[in-house]
Amino acid sequence: MSRPAVHPVAPPPPSVHLGGGGGGEGGGGDVRVRMRDIEGMAGTPGGLTLRVCQVVFAVIALWIMASTSDFASATAFRFLVAASGLQIVWSLAAAATDVYALLVKRRYRNIKALGIFTCLDGVISTMTFSAACASAGITVLIDNDLDGCNVNHCVEFELATGISFLACFASLPSFLLNFWSLASTSRRT
Repeated sequence: MSRPAVHPVAPPPPSVHLGGGGGGEGGGGDVRVRMRDIEGMAGTPGGLTLRVCQVVFAVIALWIMASTSDFASATAFRFLVAASGLQIVWSLAAAATDVYALLVKRRYRNIKALGIFTCLDGVISTMTFSAACASAGITVLIDNDLDGCNVNHCVEFELATGISFLACFASLPSFLLNFWSLASTSRRT
């Protein structure tokens, strides 16, 4: 009975085409290349900047809304305060992990960690967006339809709503870049 012999094979020289144009046998289409880090992804200076912007916008929106005496009169305004609070907590936690990743000079390559970042970024940005949309609707109702701005704080409500939209728009690139990173690092079967 004969047994197969295993002989070591040298890696191909760097000038070999790594693209997937050939397919078939020996086409070289299965070579994996690690994706480079794009600014804004988790663990990069751009990602930390986005997190700081999210925290700043959410804190300003929360402070403006909470400084009015009648924000609790509408459920949408209470939802905006709750969404801003969650945005602050999540963005501070994510910023802390970004600072840690920058200090140890490592990036997030773990699929589970990227999945958590992606899911929470998506949920929090959607919640902030929906709260800002609901608050904008109530503000338009009070201002245009009820002509109640003389007894309410319409300017503060409009300002807090606009800044909440900015917090949401600062959160969207984080979600999209983390989702792209998650999709590009997932295992192919």
